[in-house]
Amino acid sequence: MPSALPDGEPVPADGALPASALAGAAHRPLGFYLHVPYCATRCGYCDFNTYTATELRGTGGVLASRDNYADTLVDEVRLARKVLGDDPREVRTVFVGGGTPTLLDAGDLVRMLDAVRDEFGLAPDAEITTEANPESVGPAYLAALREGGFNRISFGMQSARQHVLKILDRTHTPGRPEACVAEARAAGFDHVNLDLIYGTPGESDDDWRASLDAALGAGPDHVSAYALIVEEGTQLARRIRRGEVPMTDDDVHADRYLIAEETLAAAGYDWYEVSNWATSDAGRCLHNELYWRGADWWGAGPGAHSHVGGVRWWNVKHPGAYAGALAAGKSPGAGREVLTDEDRRVERILLELRLREGVPLSLLREAGLAAARRALSEGLLEEGPYGAGRAVLTLRGRLLADAVVRDLVD
Repeated sequence: MPSALPDGEPVPADGALPASALAGAAHRPLGFYLHVPYCATRCGYCDFNTYTATELRGTGGVLASRDNYADTLVDEVRLARKVLGDDPREVRTVFVGGGTPTLLDAGDLVRMLDAVRDEFGLAPDAEITTEANPESVGPAYLAALREGGFNRISFGMQSARQHVLKILDRTHTPGRPEACVAEARAAGFDHVNLDLIYGTPGESDDDWRASLDAALGAGPDHVSAYALIVEEGTQLARRIRRGEVPMTDDDVHADRYLIAEETLAAAGYDWYEVSNWATSDAGRCLHNELYWRGADWWGAGPGAHSHVGGVRWWNVKHPGAYAGALAAGKSPGAGREVLTDEDRRVERILLELRLREGVPLSLLREAGLAAARRALSEGLLEEGPYGAGRAVLTLRGRLLADAVVRDLVD
């Protein structure tokens, strides 16, 4: 969740949505994102809306404390029930992210999940995920999460090499994420993900291969691999500007992606989104697919973004301001926008093209269709799906996904 918030129109004090956003809502999938904005330390590359204890000291008092954070977030879940109305609508996915959610007691995470269950109900096969820092969990903690209803967990591994972790300011030790996978399996988790980052300054091809091999050796059923993005304002950006570490390189990123695809495919992992691979359809992250397919989700927590029926809104960033709004009986929303049909068409192309199923050619305008024909001739789109009316990226197309999607939108 990037720290910068967009502009937008004001959110009503009660959080009420336009009638158009709620029309037909009972028939659309609904997910919940629950944001926990706390971290023990700040990673040098991170631009997310997160806070360490030092950063919060004196800026929000008791309202910003993580000790009572679960109670505050539960208040927003109850607000969501009022805003979305009483139509029966089971929640299909819940994703607890951060920050480091597992800095909270396991009981707090379960209580937040229970609030969603109590207010809305969970689908019988609901996907319930939390992110976790490998150093902040152990067997007892994982068992408590599983007993409380979580069935999927995502560990931030990033790399298996200590010198790479050091550049990223990651505090976990090599080998700990892999051990966490075994502990999660022993606790009864159905699905386990490992997050990796490639292209860190100082990382070699062999380092990246070692990270992939270590991840696969742990046996998760899902792997995410993201190119490092150097965000302005981060410690890593400042170090690069001072010449302490080299700038990341797009050609290196492409090479690392090809290594990832080759390694993961050989191990039985299929890509289903440009940066995500799973061993089966059941292993795919259903919550993220809600985002990519423009479904409805409510994001609770400081800076969290939501989308319901073509209306998108975002909460105030600071935990103190967030808690203060809810304590006053008001929505913590900082701004919102009502998407036009054209906005939604463009977003569908931007997001769905990244999926293995691709995007319908029927969404493209004349210029976009001409661009799709060029992309096909250049080997960026697969021929079979194109003939069936869909634009699906080839491996080369995945390397150039941003450029392809810009052409299709134009």
